[in-house]
Amino acid sequence: MGELRKPAAPFVVSGPAGVSVRTRLRVSAADAAVLTEVGSFLGSLAAGDLAGISRQGRDRDAPSWAARKRALTGSSSARWAGSVTKATQDQWALARRGQAAEMAWLRGQIARIEARLSRPLGAKADKRAGLVRGYAGRAEWHAKSRRLSALQDRLAALEGDWAAGRVRVVRGGKKLARLRHHLDEAGLSRQAWQERWQAARMFLAADGESGKRCGNETIRVTDTGQLSIRLPAALTHMANAPHGRYVLDAMTAFTHRSEEWRDRIVADRAVAYRIHHDVPRGRWYLTASWQRAVVPTLPLEAVLARGVVAVDMNDDHLAVWRLDAHGNPVGRPRRFAYDLSGSARHRDAQLRHALTRLLHFTRRHGAAAIAVEDLDFTDGAGREQFGRNKGFRRLVSPLPDREVPSAPRLDGRRTERGHRGCGSGAHVAVGRPVLAAATDDRHS
Repeated sequence: MGELRKPAAPFVVSGPAGVSVRTRLRVSAADAAVLTEVGSFLGSLAAGDLAGISRQGRDRDAPSWAARKRALTGSSSARWAGSVTKATQDQWALARRGQAAEMAWLRGQIARIEARLSRPLGAKADKRAGLVRGYAGRAEWHAKSRRLSALQDRLAALEGDWAAGRVRVVRGGKKLARLRHHLDEAGLSRQAWQERWQAARMFLAADGESGKRCGNETIRVTDTGQLSIRLPAALTHMANAPHGRYVLDAMTAFTHRSEEWRDRIVADRAVAYRIHHDVPRGRWYLTASWQRAVVPTLPLEAVLARGVVAVDMNDDHLAVWRLDAHGNPVGRPRRFAYDLSGSARHRDAQLRHALTRLLHFTRRHGAAAIAVEDLDFTDGAGREQFGRNKGFRRLVSPLPDREVPSAPRLDGRRTERGHRGCGSGAHVAVGRPVLAAATDDRHS
């Protein structure tokens, strides 16, 4: 008999590295016009800077970054230039990580197809000998050989881009760009699409800076809810306040984590802001984000001392059971259902709702941790692993087996990209069982 697979040792996940909250801005027509003008202007600067950094490829260093920032400072400001160059740098780095992930996926697919093509038609798998099964018939073998050639061409082109440091990024989103050629199917007019495209390419984001008034000199929100922005040098003629600032008529109020946000701005600690226009809804939103102090991770024994809530992640529900300090079930099991059909937003909302119920259940029963299994069906969800077994692939693919919905981008004056996970303390990592301390009863 083959050797049984051994589960990896459990570990405790650290708490969230930052917080992000959002509120609606009820702007006037004048405010909307100014925000659109400023966002479009800064968006054009971001597009030019992204094109420049893409042309530089891998030949980038600190002096080149400083030169790009100086080039943007004249028409905007030093802080706007810093925010723009940092955002484009993050976008370039994200595209590079996407390239690396795609190359790894392509190599895995190519290796699996080559292994199956080398086997006789209809041959069965032999796990002891490390042999995969062959394809069912000659027609499937021929189709897979053509797919192999296409994947190899994709990999060669991607490796060329990787070696040159060239990335392919669409500011505004590839999905929205492609929608321009299918307006009739989407039920959109050209003007409606143009408004969405313009809003998606706007740039209205500023990193926080500790020591400055209210924690942000560029986009400032006072404790009374007054919102103002520092206009770029080319648009200072629109200012309605001293020092080239524009004060919006709309007042701001954060409902979630308002006390934590107010404590930061009163102490002039860094808070990053982003203004976003949702064209389909006709709404403007303000997102505030900040980093949290690093909290030492508790030892595993201390986490388990008050019991744990064990979670089994399934296709359509979370199976939950409370365990005592010795691992014995207590009470009756619970079931938190969700529906993973529909759009990505709907799936994320369903998972967030289920996780919120899970956190409420955990706090209600006094447990200090949540134990989450890590299925990691990445290889199993592929078509080459289970071939024509579409039913099983369809069952496995939507399972939340790797990551729960991510929190928004976490920004400070100098930020680190937040890890994906539940913002309230329950996290899922890849590769082994997870113990996450339940530190809050609400999902951010």
